[in-house]
Amino acid sequence: MRNILLFFFVLLLPLLGGAQGYDNALNKGNGLLIHLSYGGHSPGGDLADRFGPAFAVGSGIDFITTKNNWIAGLDFSYYFGSNVKEDVLASLRTPEGFIIGNDRSYSDIRLRMRGFYAGGHIGKVFGLGFANPRSGIRLTLGAGLLQHKVRIQDDPQSGVPQLSDEYKKGYDRLSNGLAFTEFIGYQVLSMDRRVNFYIGMEFTQGLTMSRRDYNFDTRSRDETERLDLLFGFKAGWILPIYFGKGSEEIYY
Repeated sequence: MRNILLFFFVLLLPLLGGAQGYDNALNKGNGLLIHLSYGGHSPGGDLADRFGPAFAVGSGIDFITTKNNWIAGLDFSYYFGSNVKEDVLASLRTPEGFIIGNDRSYSDIRLRMRGFYAGGHIGKVFGLGFANPRSGIRLTLGAGLLQHKVRIQDDPQSGVPQLSDEYKKGYDRLSNGLAFTEFIGYQVLSMDRRVNFYIGMEFTQGLTMSRRDYNFDTRSRDETERLDLLFGFKAGWILPIYFGKGSEEIYY
């Protein structure tokens, strides 16, 4: 319990560190927030039938205003995971579940989840009434493109002719479409510019469809309209650059 309380105390230090007064703070003015992020997400909707939990790394840039801490920005997330529930190579397997390579030995073909989200967002940081108005609840809403597919990882020791680079497109279930995202969490832009981060929950809803003309294993075209959901945590490190009114010089 002591360690938990200490953690939250350290987390709140940038909010409570107002002994010098906000007039002398270095985090004033309009600013650009360049950030790198990491997260873990669980699937829902149609996506849960194809994949299990996945991780994400990302980057982005925000513009934050001096007045009211409004945010507008762009972000990109790359998803990766090893839990694939839909066996797209079932038609190539022996009754025992193996795939035979061109050297007549068992080929160790592995399936992975790969995808990305790219889009824009708007939002606001709601101060919590402490000395530092630049830190508080971060809320953003966004829209963009969500894409995902099954990555077919070859066995370098035993190739499979049916899974050449061109043929993989008939198995990989490439899908994409319009998506919406919501983030709610806690953001810190410290008054001395030394501690800058955010952490919270992210939710994504994708209206996707298959982008392949034909699936080799089902011998048909998939025209299903999908609802792909992702939800989980996201944390990011921020590099702030302040400028303009309210800031006498540019601060990095």
